[in-house]
Amino acid sequence: MSKRLQYTITLRPEPEGGFTVLVPALPEVVTYGEDEDEALRMAREAIELALDLRRDEGDEIPHDVEPITRKLTVERAA
Repeated sequence: MSKRLQYTITLRPEPEGGFTVLVPALPEVVTYGEDEDEALRMAREAIELALDLRRDEGDEIPHDVEPITRKLTVERAA
């Protein structure tokens, strides 16, 4: 019996194009896609693999983590 889980992901645009995907609840998951659709497909696959590995090794399946994002202004030395 499968259970549906939902995880927050971060799509980070890369200067050369495409997106790096990070999953705060699963820090081992870092993947990439050349466009948003591919990044989402790759994220789903990577999350499923990470969860399978955790299950097989008897590790905890973590709950989602929703990161808090803030902006800070800093002074840069000239």
